[in-house]
Amino acid sequence: MTRPRILLVDDEPNLRKVLGALLEQDGFEVHAEEAAEPALARVRASPSDTFDAVITDLRMPGMDGIALLRALLSYDPHLPVIVLTAHGTVDSAVEAVKLGAFDYLEKPFDRAHIRAVLERAVATRVRSGPSMGAPAAETDDPSVAVGMVGDSPAMQAVREVIRTAAKSPSTVLITGESGTGKELVARALHLGSDRADGPFIRLNCAAIPPGLVESELFGHEKGAFTGAVSSRPGRFELADGGTLFLDEISEIPLSIQVKLLRAIQESEFERVGGVKTIRADLRIIAATNRDLVEVIAEKRFREDLYYRLNVVPIRLPALRERIEDLPALLAHFVERCNARLGKRVRGFDDDALARLSAYPWPGNIRELENLVERMVLFASSDVILAAELPEAFQADPSRTAGAGPVSGAGHLPQVRVPLSSLGMDLKEAVRLGSRMVEEVLIREALQQTGGNVTRSARLLGISRRSLQSKMKELGLRDEPPRAD
Repeated sequence: MTRPRILLVDDEPNLRKVLGALLEQDGFEVHAEEAAEPALARVRASPSDTFDAVITDLRMPGMDGIALLRALLSYDPHLPVIVLTAHGTVDSAVEAVKLGAFDYLEKPFDRAHIRAVLERAVATRVRSGPSMGAPAAETDDPSVAVGMVGDSPAMQAVREVIRTAAKSPSTVLITGESGTGKELVARALHLGSDRADGPFIRLNCAAIPPGLVESELFGHEKGAFTGAVSSRPGRFELADGGTLFLDEISEIPLSIQVKLLRAIQESEFERVGGVKTIRADLRIIAATNRDLVEVIAEKRFREDLYYRLNVVPIRLPALRERIEDLPALLAHFVERCNARLGKRVRGFDDDALARLSAYPWPGNIRELENLVERMVLFASSDVILAAELPEAFQADPSRTAGAGPVSGAGHLPQVRVPLSSLGMDLKEAVRLGSRMVEEVLIREALQQTGGNVTRSARLLGISRRSLQSKMKELGLRDEPPRAD
């Protein structure tokens, strides 16, 4: 198993040596730099996702930790950056968190605490949505500014909701499968709001041990629990004047949900172990890849909290639901990978595009981005051919489209789109072929489950709500399963 890779930046040789050795013993692969400038150059020169997290001191000669933080997040907004601070500079560390740092650690450091923070950072890195890359050109459309790509009807609808809801103070609930880019939507909402100059604070609820969730949300006072060696602000405090993005909200423990509900409704809370009520002016955006209605039915999520979060719902479509955006996405990722890897790849040939279009993309945009980077990195010419694609794409495109969790999908009828007879271009053919494949797969799933929508959704690897929406779109909502 690959060890998580950590970049440690500090001008003190002894600290680099001691902390590096401790982290190595704890299972991390540590790379150290003595200054910010070579550390930044190292990140920029490396392939995407080379480092799982960065630990940097705040006070260093030349470029300081704050400047390094800004530069790193400008290059890769999803890279967790943890700042080290000495006693008396905690205020600077809190300011760093408001600027986007993942967390801060105080010197002298506690080994168990550092390990816990790094484990959360690595988990967040793995779970984070597609990276945005360098900032886009200035635009009035916040979805374009954060790097959202695609003009399909589904994405146009998402953009319209973002434009309408951005300036409102209402809470937003973003739903969609993993890898669809929910954090991009959250950042677009923040960027288009009146709070754009305030902090954008994110918290991945799934990456925090249940016993620490309350402290991460609301902070704690010194001595509140074992290991609380000093007072510490929570994410609500840090997000004051800006936006708090709660990813994987379904993973919040039930015992904390009532406190979260009160904090959202009243804009006030108390730190763990504290008695002083703290007020914070912030906007809440939550996201989940789960169907919260089902989680409520399982009695693991409060219904009142769901309704409080779901004031403005935004559902992100899966890549297979907007496959017509694939050519634009491929061009976007190829261009970015060329710049990052120093390559000159022009794109994919028509056969490769057809095979990519027929694939179900269970990992969505994240899977596509990773595939493009791999193909660009190992490309032997300026055009990537179908024969160079991984094994999963080597079957006939009409059969590859049916690959997935549905049993018997390999025996589905072939879907062929005769371009010459239909008089359509490639983009139109891809859209039609995708729709035909979806209908075949849904009918097959319904046939296998005797018309049970919930079980069919599980077979297809999508939520029940997504399946119902797709059935309605295809005119299958009230149609019983056919016997072949």
